[in-house]
Amino acid sequence: MTSPAAAQSRHRPAGPARRRVRAIGLGALGALLVVVFGFLIWANTPYRADRGATLEVFRNGDISVTTVDEGILMQPVGDSIDLASDPVGLIFVPGARVEPHAYLFQLSGVVEEHGVTVLITKPTLNLAFFDTRGVEDFTTAAPEVDRWFVGGHSLGGVRACLMTPGTDLEGLVLFGSYCANDLSQSGLTVLSIAGENDLLSDLATIEGAAPLLPADAQFVVIEGANHAAFGDYGAQSGDGERSITSEQMRDELTRLLGEVVR
Repeated sequence: MTSPAAAQSRHRPAGPARRRVRAIGLGALGALLVVVFGFLIWANTPYRADRGATLEVFRNGDISVTTVDEGILMQPVGDSIDLASDPVGLIFVPGARVEPHAYLFQLSGVVEEHGVTVLITKPTLNLAFFDTRGVEDFTTAAPEVDRWFVGGHSLGGVRACLMTPGTDLEGLVLFGSYCANDLSQSGLTVLSIAGENDLLSDLATIEGAAPLLPADAQFVVIEGANHAAFGDYGAQSGDGERSITSEQMRDELTRLLGEVVR
């Protein structure tokens, strides 16, 4: 039987120190929730793909665009391409907070003119580092492809580099990006494309990370291109000015990619 003194002690109001600790804890929890919700809102408001550029690809009768579990798949369907001869594929990882459809137009040329299958991934929370899937999780989208390359734009390129070890990938393509892991002895065919006016992945940063790539890696700078020129999603904060049109950028990327992947 509980004594009156014990019962009174159990229902005694919390002291000032305890209330202060509780208030601090609730305040910290509230602040954490604000940060988490703020991050989720930020991550889920990506740079949107230009509608006109996207529609142009969907209306192109020589390209098939389908949404699959692995991402957005572009495949050649034109009669001028020998699809049965040495099929090649490119797994492409979007830049941070950039809608995957924003890369359809820029990558459509290599599909149409060189018969390359392109799979654009859809990273978790629109951020490549939250997507832990490996190459084998993407190649299932086109099992008929024999040779695969992996690539990406900006943060997507950094993630693409991390996907290469332990695979039988043939090569790596970087758009305004660089590697953070050492691939100098990987034997990969590497094409690194930079924009002359890119202020987000500037030339000095790309050159500084060059020793992490194979000695025969090819480095190309596209004149008049900035960071956002590698996709079609409008201007990006902190970027330089561009003096190249979207069509000119597509032509350059188509030519450069065609020389490497075919």
